[in-house]
Amino acid sequence: MTGVPVVLLHALSLHAGMWREPADALRARGHSVLAVDQRGFGTTALGTADPSLDVVADDLARTLDDNGVDRAVLVGSSVGGYTAMAFLRRHPDRVAGLALLAARATADSPEAAARRHRFADLVQQEEPRRQLLAQTTPMLVGATTRATRPEVLARVLADVEAADPAALAWAQRAIAARPDSTDVLRTARVPALVIAGTEDELVAAPESRHVADTLPYGRLVTVPDAGHLPPLETPGAVTDALHAFLTEIGAPAW
Repeated sequence: MTGVPVVLLHALSLHAGMWREPADALRARGHSVLAVDQRGFGTTALGTADPSLDVVADDLARTLDDNGVDRAVLVGSSVGGYTAMAFLRRHPDRVAGLALLAARATADSPEAAARRHRFADLVQQEEPRRQLLAQTTPMLVGATTRATRPEVLARVLADVEAADPAALAWAQRAIAARPDSTDVLRTARVPALVIAGTEDELVAAPESRHVADTLPYGRLVTVPDAGHLPPLETPGAVTDALHAFLTEIGAPAW
């Protein structure tokens, strides 16, 4: 792979396929794109490591090595954003740019962490898992998507239900244990973009604004009619925002 590639990191419960439409559109516009399945999802095995986003970040470093990539622009959605922050902390010289979607800079509160651990416990039990996923999955998309784009919600539900319960539990515990990344973002002297859906019910607008304001070169773009998963809900708007961002910073350098 040549140039400075764009690495797409998926949201919790999903896989690299969530980026299909933006990835294809960015490639058509001349960008070098690598969409990655994170540990336990898609084609990537869960393994035996203890839950930690540092483990996922180091997985990503090895993936870049395997593809002959030294530095990349990281684009992370939800847990993909947390992976990008962990990577920035552990491998800062390998980040050429950063785009974060639906990810907060702060650590979980004790209450939020407890909810994640409760989710991890329940998702590994067959009957509670069905009820839990039915209750929580619709919150991943916005009200407009639920009302007018039912096929998107159906796609998300299918992917969530197909995910390995052990991987879901592992990832929730890893997210619950993540540190506050405000200090890491504050020292990230790289071009940065924050994309927020106006209907995100999981990451509030002030939290996205905080991320953008913390990044020295951060800029916030809000996407109408999208919730927690803009790459799936409004792929055209996300593609346009990423293309403009990548063009400004000159990635890739063919």
